Amino acid sequence: MQNSTILMLLILVLGIWGRSNIIAAAAGILLVLQFINLHTFLPILERRGLEIGLVFLVIAVLVPFASGRVSIGEIIKSFLTLPGVIAIISGALATILNGHGLSLLQREPYLMIGLVVGSIIGVITFGGIPVGPLMAGGIAALLLQLAGLIR
Repeated sequence: MQNSTILMLLILVLGIWGRSNIIAAAAGILLVLQFINLHTFLPILERRGLEIGLVFLVIAVLVPFASGRVSIGEIIKSFLTLPGVIAIISGALATILNGHGLSLLQREPYLMIGLVVGSIIGVITFGGIPVGPLMAGGIAALLLQLAGLIR
């Protein structure tokens, strides 16, 4: 068995154990591609997979607007109330952190295992909910920058 297959199996198990369906599904899909010898799709997924996934994420976020469940009044309220302004600022900060997380994971993909293990610890020990590697990577990037400043 190849090292890459063992690694994908490990990530699959960690994803299942940590109740992170997205990580488990991604590892499972990559294992299937390996087993049916479709390695030619891996470079395409590496180049465009994130973009495709983000398109679906943005679609899911925009559905309430498209379906009419969010009124113009609610949108305006989000700009005029303290909770709304805080939500806007939080959304902006989250996208910045996610961008840093993406950059970090592209530069140092081996950190993904640590993020998965940390997510599992958070779920089991603290009852947390695993939401995704980009935010965890963003937090890791921020902490690494802070550690660099301290040195």
